[in-house]
Amino acid sequence: MMQWLRRVLLLLALLLALPVWADQAQNLFEQHRSHVWIDVNGRVARLLPDDNQGSRHQRFIVRTESGLTLLVAHNIDLAQRAPVRVGDAVTLRGEYIWNRQGGILHWTHRDPRQRRPGGWIETPQGKVE
Repeated sequence: MMQWLRRVLLLLALLLALPVWADQAQNLFEQHRSHVWIDVNGRVARLLPDDNQGSRHQRFIVRTESGLTLLVAHNIDLAQRAPVRVGDAVTLRGEYIWNRQGGILHWTHRDPRQRRPGGWIETPQGKVE
């Protein structure tokens, strides 16, 4: 009986902590923090035109599980274009930068100079680094 109670209490503690783990981007947004490497899950909400000023970036909006929107700026001079479509579930790793609209996620690719951890984008069609 004691073993069962311990398991239930552990499960309850994990479930109560889940919102903190579930959307790190939401926590960073609320704290106005930037330059933090995060993993985030969400759905592609909108595709935007590429940014061709300087290094070329594929741009799209991801809505996280908490409803926060992130602008993903994926450098297509350093990595393949991510095969994303509106509605796709995606998992991303990159550097979060705060802004009033929700934030920007960049460095969603490997760092060719290996100075940063590097990120990736995982889509239903595969993973791009």
